[in-house]
Amino acid sequence: MTKQPGRAPTAESDQPAVDATPDGRLAPAPGAAVLALVALGWLAAMLWSTREAITSSAAGITAISLSAFALPGVISAALVAGAATALAFGNLLSRRYGDSITLRFVGAIGAGMVVGLAAALAINLTYFDTSTTNVIAGTTAAAAIIGGAVAGARTAPAVGAVVTAALGTLIFVVAFSRARDPLFNLFGAGDTQQSLVDAAKWVSRTESLLAGLLAGLLAFGYLTWARRRALRRDPGTAALRWPAYLLAGAGPGLLLLLAEAIIRIGGRSLLDLASALSEADAVAQTSLGTSRVDNGIWVLFVGALTALIAFGRTLGPTPDDDEPDAPAGPAATPAAGTDPTDRAEPTDPDEVGADSVDADPARVDPAR
Repeated sequence: MTKQPGRAPTAESDQPAVDATPDGRLAPAPGAAVLALVALGWLAAMLWSTREAITSSAAGITAISLSAFALPGVISAALVAGAATALAFGNLLSRRYGDSITLRFVGAIGAGMVVGLAAALAINLTYFDTSTTNVIAGTTAAAAIIGGAVAGARTAPAVGAVVTAALGTLIFVVAFSRARDPLFNLFGAGDTQQSLVDAAKWVSRTESLLAGLLAGLLAFGYLTWARRRALRRDPGTAALRWPAYLLAGAGPGLLLLLAEAIIRIGGRSLLDLASALSEADAVAQTSLGTSRVDNGIWVLFVGALTALIAFGRTLGPTPDDDEPDAPAGPAATPAAGTDPTDRAEPTDPDEVGADSVDADPARVDPAR
């Protein structure tokens, strides 16, 4: 959305809540096919890295612990991949069969099921045949289906913004791992246990803050790009209101919290097995779970605030309704050196009759 000086922010509230053309058709999410390909590639990378970590370790206790540590990354990737694929499939259905909300929602769930079943099949065929493998496969399938259901929402551009921001956040978190060691030293990690805990806390907060900023900027950028594409296709397309930007910025954090709920429900047996290995493993699983929840909350609020501030900067100043309108036209300004009172028209009827002279005397007195 471009800056429009003189436009009142309250004008946004009079517009529809979704991108829609004047004939009522819903605007699609641009770039959904590319998002689906990137998200599926990220899910495949997470599955492959988890398999390599499990197979490279000694079987038994270490494999269970590594499976529990890798489960959050796989579930988050499956949730985003299911949503992105369902979004692309929903666009295809809208082009062929119209804007039926029911058809779109059913198709989104179906696309999520396809992604979930494919991921579960890949896990069962490539991982060790253990009870933990079945837990990972089942939880991954459930996450993809839930992601597909999320993508069945009516506002496709807002869902596309959430998927884009969430995918960027997941990639950023993995890339940020390379900067953790220098940051530990920067935040004063020493030889004592307390210094390590304090440094880890500040590193986690820094990561969450940067991830939230990135999520909000990506969500706002995607919605701005979608708005410009929609205007090029149809200048009469209505704009999204500010709640859509707020939800898009908060969406990645909501997906992270949703992924944590899926992990704690579907992967409960795997987490319990990992916690039962030793007291240190139990403390580690509890600490990691708390850290993931805190990270999701930080990303939620920082992303929502960032997207909302970025949207607010596109709005122009509010015009002053109490200020009188300026006179328009050259006739409103008297000529230089003249008295404005000389040009005033008489308003008294007697005065009008005394001063006015008809050019045709015959029309003044018909008897003549």
